[in-house]
Parts: sequence; structure tokens; C-alpha cells
Amino acid sequence: MSEVLARRALEEIDKAARRLAVSGIESARLDAELLMAAAAGVTRAAVITGSIDLSPATLNNFATMIARREKREPIAYLLGRKEFYSLDFQLSPAVLIPRPESEIVVAAALKLIAGAPDARVLDIGTGSGAIAIAIAVNAPRVRVTAVDISADAIAVASRNAEYHRVEDRVTLRRADCFDILDGGSALGSFELIVSNPPYLDDAELAALEPDVRAFEPRVALSAGAGGLDIFRRIAAGAPRHLASDGELIVEVAAGQAAAVARLFEAAGLRVVSVINDFAGHPRVVRARRSGA
Repeated sequence: MSEVLARRALEEIDKAARRLAVSGIESARLDAELLMAAAAGVTRAAVITGSIDLSPATLNNFATMIARREKREPIAYLLGRKEFYSLDFQLSPAVLIPRPESEIVVAAALKLIAGAPDARVLDIGTGSGAIAIAIAVNAPRVRVTAVDISADAIAVASRNAEYHRVEDRVTLRRADCFDILDGGSALGSFELIVSNPPYLDDAELAALEPDVRAFEPRVALSAGAGGLDIFRRIAAGAPRHLASDGELIVEVAAGQAAAVARLFEAAGLRVVSVINDFAGHPRVVRARRSGA
């Protein structure tokens, strides 16, 4: 690539970064570089070193993506992918974008599975399949059933399971929590149930960043007044679907851990630990169904 074209690419990125910054995007420069890389079909490293083809098609693609990002469409949707637990996941607006906090659920699950390598695992509200697939990739003998209310989410998770070659051990079902919607057999018993469910109070949605509020699926975010609706349903159904001494590991909102723990205890489960996130907030609740 000529020096002139390399300089032109950097100028386009600089202009785009300034536009994104005006829109309130803190990662404006990084986003502009990533979108230029996507438009050119190269890596970000190639963009930084000026090793890209700055064709009219590349510039048109870049301009289109910058305009969408300027309106606060999440960059993960624009790129169609997101890294989670060091794995690459395909995304669409039908699924929630995986967050680092959910990696805590995976880590806790894998620690438990280390002592039960043939465990049967249920993932409630699987979305892109990130938690279920990360567990399956890192625990090669487990069998995971992953459920979601959204047929579109199940389709995304199916593609990710195939991409990571775990489709033979990850069974995808359409279900509303424990209630099957696909006409198949009822869910059975599991040594481990995991979930990153919707947990936001309806009133909190209006205060979210526009990237989340306007673009991510509401069904994956909103959980009624107090944000506890889905946890009540999980608490009610988990004792019937957990094997003796089986565990339940769920992600909660900051400030929800105590209320969720009370729900689980009232359902006859024993809360064994609460795990903090990277900011020190209680983020993951672990509970156990004690053996008879």
C-alpha cells in the first residue's frame, strides 16, 4: 500500500473518531480502528500499520458503519462478533452481548465440574450460547442443555456451537425458563444449573446507555419490578431439576445478591457462596440442593 493511501486511511480514522467522540462514545478511536478493519476485511494491526486496501468499497463500508455507530449501535453488533472467555462468538441483535461479569459464572461452573467431569448442565437464557459453549469447550465430558425463549437466539447459539465443535454435547431447546416451548420432552435432572437471566428493574431500563437501551433485546434485560421475576421462577423450579447435591450458579445485578439468596433459601436451597465481580460488587450467587 502506498504512503499516500496509508495517510488517507489514518485521516479517515481520525475524522471518524472525532465524530464518535462527539456522540459520547468513550472508545471512539478504538471503535474507528476496529470498524475500518472490518470494512477492509483485515485485522486492527493491519489498520494501525497502514496495511489495508483503501478502495471505494472499503470507504463506503466504513462510512456506513461509522454512521450506525454514531447512532450508538453497539460495535459488537456491527462487527457481528464478541470475545468471551477467550472464545469468539457470533452475535446478532437477537441476543445480549456477552459481558466479562458472565465469565465469573463460567469459572465457578468449571471449578465445580472439575470434581464431576461427566456433569449434566442446564443453561437458562442462553442467548448467544456463550456460557453454555464456554463450559462445554473447557469441560470436554459434560453435556449441556441450553434453553432460551427466543427462536432467533437459539439459531445464533446453534451457529456458535457448530463453530466451536461442541454441537454434539450442547443441546439447544426453546423454553421459557423450565417450561418447554418446542414440543419436546420435559427437562430432566442436572448436576448444575447456570444462568445469566434478565435482572433489571423495568424502571432502570430508561437510565441505561443508549447502546444497551435502544439496541439490545429487552427480553434479555427486563425482569419486572425489582428485577427479581426470573429469579423467583428459577427458585421455584430449580429444586425439581437439580440432582441431589446439585448446584445453581446465577449472575445477579449489583445490589441483588442478598434478595436472590433469600429467594433460593426460601425454596429449600442452601446458599454456599456469593462471588464478587471485578469491581468488588456481589455478582454471582451459588446455591445447592442438599442430598436427602
